[in-house]
Amino acid sequence: MCEQKQNKLIDDIGDNHIATSYENPVRDDAFDLTEEEKIEKIKGHVHEIMHTLGMDMTDDSLMGTPKRVAKMYVNEIFGGLDPKKKPKASTFENNYKYGEMLVEKNITLYSTCEHHLLPIVGRAHVAYISSGRVVGLSKMNRIVNYYASRPQVQERLTMQIVKELQLALDTQDVACIIDAKHLCVNSRGINDIESSTVTSEFGGKFKDENVRKELLNYVNMDTKF
Repeated sequence: MCEQKQNKLIDDIGDNHIATSYENPVRDDAFDLTEEEKIEKIKGHVHEIMHTLGMDMTDDSLMGTPKRVAKMYVNEIFGGLDPKKKPKASTFENNYKYGEMLVEKNITLYSTCEHHLLPIVGRAHVAYISSGRVVGLSKMNRIVNYYASRPQVQERLTMQIVKELQLALDTQDVACIIDAKHLCVNSRGINDIESSTVTSEFGGKFKDENVRKELLNYVNMDTKF
């Protein structure tokens, strides 16, 4: 592919926020370096970026920024890339025989757009119908946070959350809806501060129109306390 066509493809994917794969594109050697080694390398790159922009990196306010950013990338906002940090979704027998859907709504979601490295901020609504196993409520929040803590595309994130819970609960009856603002849309480019993006993934029984409608009714309920 010639450089001109490649650059156009790169721009088209980024401007249209398109995902190219279900899995996050991570190299095989992604975890050869320790966290400390990654922080040290990223710190140098951030310093160079800020220096290139013309910032005085000897200023007291700025000299610590490269390390702070590097630690934030490795330990926090991109920590979900590390499989060792994956939360254990312990499940339990559904001894009380609850057979209706369970909905964990308004899960706070912070992620990062992989095209511009700007925040994605919103809410996730996750539901499942037990086929014999149940999962702790907080584990649903942790799964959302784990997959959100990566450079992401919202469609992929939605699918990953559903897939993880389907595997943990041994059922296809899992759904996820995400409503989020993308700062790459809100604060740059088109600068549309009002728009948000809604994605959904419905598995198993949630593909049925009536079940899906029941889920949406729960999501839209006024549950403020």
